[in-house]
Amino acid sequence: MTTRMEFAVTGMHCDSCGLLIDDEVEELPGVASSTTDVRKERTVVDLTAPVAPDAVIAVITEVGYTAVHVA
Repeated sequence: MTTRMEFAVTGMHCDSCGLLIDDEVEELPGVASSTTDVRKERTVVDLTAPVAPDAVIAVITEVGYTAVHVA
């Protein structure tokens, strides 16, 4: 069973920005997948184990973007 978290992400300019976010977030233990939609400014993270929203936000911030947990 997976759970899902959603983040509003700002500062992205192109699809490469979204790919970078997804690649980095997917390195977190417990993350099954990350899908970023640059146009909607959203990242959806599917989890196989508990992950704190702050951990995902920290990764997104580390690569140069701003994120807020929305769901």
